[in-house]
Amino acid sequence: MLKIDGGQKSGSGTILRLAVAFASILGEPLYIYNIRKKRSEPGLRPQHLESVLTAAKLCNAEVKGAYVGSQELWFEPKEISGGEIYAEIGTAGSIPMLIMTVLPICAFAKKPVILKISKGGTDVKNSPTINYLINVFLRILERMGLRAEIDVKKYGYYPRGMGEVILRVQPSKDLKPIRLEEFGEIRSVEGVSVCTFLADRKVAERQARESERILRARGLDPRIRIVNDFSNPLQKGSSLVLWAETSGGALLGSDSIGEIGKTSEAVAQEAARRLIEEIDAKATVDVHMADILVPYVSLARGESVYLTRMLSDHLESNIWLAEEILGVKFDVRKINGLYRVEKKGS
Repeated sequence: MLKIDGGQKSGSGTILRLAVAFASILGEPLYIYNIRKKRSEPGLRPQHLESVLTAAKLCNAEVKGAYVGSQELWFEPKEISGGEIYAEIGTAGSIPMLIMTVLPICAFAKKPVILKISKGGTDVKNSPTINYLINVFLRILERMGLRAEIDVKKYGYYPRGMGEVILRVQPSKDLKPIRLEEFGEIRSVEGVSVCTFLADRKVAERQARESERILRARGLDPRIRIVNDFSNPLQKGSSLVLWAETSGGALLGSDSIGEIGKTSEAVAQEAARRLIEEIDAKATVDVHMADILVPYVSLARGESVYLTRMLSDHLESNIWLAEEILGVKFDVRKINGLYRVEKKGS
């Protein structure tokens, strides 16, 4: 049985999510305790609970301790069957985080997976936005041989959520390694600016216009698509995702979400500043992708390498857990102001 202390390293939900995914793929029972120990509200929150239950559906797992507030969990997986699965978060809990929990499991399913997720948040705090997943996350994973797509039916924001998406995944047990060691030159900068039931205030246009102004002042030529969305009359909101591609194969993303009291221009400034930080550092993956990539390079045969500007708590946690459970080895060292993350060949 895998026994994991969820209070180690970041003490956050990333340890729970990754431990459940690895246990499912290995087919080994998992006992995890001190779940989210270092968070202000320790234990399972609704989005974590639904992530665990969705993973259990995918691999026909027996689960004990699965309730809101629980700080320990027993998870005993069986075969990863795949097929059509339904998940319902019921709050503004993060749909992208649920997807990131189950996607590694879906890659090892016997048949294609269609996961329908409802009543959650597509664009919420402390989580990548759904358009970041579509335009950055999934595109990098496609290079590793994992084919997946996300169809947004309804955008969902804090506090009510009510978002809906469909994730479709073609299994790919033989993931390819990825090497991103050269930044190169900027080839394109693009983005998607979304607002839901805020078209009358021109929120999407203002987010796009301000981010374009900032990026052009840095000598870039952004192309940002404007989406005036009317999918969710129960919850207004907005988000902006930006990404840059380089001749060296780097795909760098940043995002920001609208909030009460936060202007459209502030949303744009936040996203643009974050992207410029990545570009100026000449990283080959952004700070979020750096930790999200860990399970995939860990499961891929061979050596993977990428450069990131920050060694985040989540990156350290994911590397620690991958080494602990999978027995893989990582080498992380700082070179010329960047962290070179290398997963050793196997």
